[in-house]
Amino acid sequence: MSKVATRFAPSPTGPLHIGGVRTALFNWLFSKNQNGSFFLRIEDTDKERSKNEYKDQIIKSLKWIGVNHEGNEYIQSEKINDHINVAKELLKNGFAYKCYCSNEEIEEQKNRAKQKKIPYIYDRKWRDKDENEAPKDIKPTIRFKSKIDGTTTLKDLVQGDIRIENNTIEDFIILRNDGSPTYNLSASVDDHQMNITHIIRGDDHKINTFKQLQIYIAMKWEVPSFAHIPLIHTKEGKKLSKRDNASTLDDYSKIGVIPEALRNYLLRLGWSFKDKEIFSKEESIKYFNLEGIGKSPSKLDMSRILSMNEHYIKNIDENELFNQFTKYCEVYKEKIPNEKVDKIKSSLMFLKNKSKTLEDIYKNSKYIIQDKVSISQDDIKLIDEKAKKIISEFSNSISKIEKLNKENLEPVINDIIKTNKTNFKGVGQPLRIFLTGSKFGPGIYDIIGSLGKEEVLKRLGMKIS
Repeated sequence: MSKVATRFAPSPTGPLHIGGVRTALFNWLFSKNQNGSFFLRIEDTDKERSKNEYKDQIIKSLKWIGVNHEGNEYIQSEKINDHINVAKELLKNGFAYKCYCSNEEIEEQKNRAKQKKIPYIYDRKWRDKDENEAPKDIKPTIRFKSKIDGTTTLKDLVQGDIRIENNTIEDFIILRNDGSPTYNLSASVDDHQMNITHIIRGDDHKINTFKQLQIYIAMKWEVPSFAHIPLIHTKEGKKLSKRDNASTLDDYSKIGVIPEALRNYLLRLGWSFKDKEIFSKEESIKYFNLEGIGKSPSKLDMSRILSMNEHYIKNIDENELFNQFTKYCEVYKEKIPNEKVDKIKSSLMFLKNKSKTLEDIYKNSKYIIQDKVSISQDDIKLIDEKAKKIISEFSNSISKIEKLNKENLEPVINDIIKTNKTNFKGVGQPLRIFLTGSKFGPGIYDIIGSLGKEEVLKRLGMKIS
């Protein structure tokens, strides 16, 4: 048996979809588990819709989530001559034929099928016709001569045996009338030339697999193993599409989902190993197998993703979290000023508290990052005369304390609660608004400790218009 080789073969016609990322992940994990190779093939033969920006986004997305391929990307458009040569060989050996049906004829056949409410299958008009009858003004397509009799069984590594009646597979086009190869031809030739041993892809490709199998057999090539994984659906049970929110990796990185957390979530989306939930990269590779993939579609659950992300934020090494947080701020928010770096680092323990995303940590730490605090009109309304009096009393009391910490601050706050007949919120809320610009955020002792006495007094001295 050849060394295991898998591939992920996206088309650069749009941003990489979350379903595609999971397919890439499963291929990568399977090849790593088998000490094999994983390749990235860019299927860019649709010249009108393929764009370099999407190709770059695909490569960047896979790198972000930690799915790394061997060598350079395999670019399909550079191999077109090889695809055409195989089509010619199939034609020469009697496995394909020239079809001279006009576009109008094909459209008419499709409309008739639609009216009868049956799937369209080309009527094989030119399959056995003499080429001498060919019209002179029509450039032919080349169609593969599919089997008409019997059945074909695919031994699928996920779905089990899949059987199909051969006469349901049409004589599919392998070369268009402009001489360009179609998907099923190009994919088959590429997989053969790349020595791919296992093709793991979405189960919407099942009919393509039956077509590609026939090309392999006609060319006397070694047939790879196939595994069709169920698609990802929305929470409502519909097929997830590129138009859905949170369908691309960019949607997740923008809100501050950590790549390791998303990779762990996607691993568990339709695959299981015992009752284990959290997998390190090494464990993912060690335990991954095709037997653990379920046969039913999985539902994308944003609340589960955020819960997984919260787990990672709480448990990963704090230096690693800080590195990820600073990169996130630089790309999506603002660069953390050099003089604030140490303060953020030492405050991360409480800033990450209850945070589900890196964006939540950013919201919690804005009061440290930015010198100027702006208070919303809604929060200003909460500062009444009693709140102003509390702030004034608090400022006077702490100005006499050398070091501000919870031990020194608790008696001050308790005294203010008592003299103003209020509660902890009555003191904490106006202080938090003045110090951070919001009534939400970290605990008041943590806020004061992170700012220091001088900055606290400066911010509490702000005038309210």
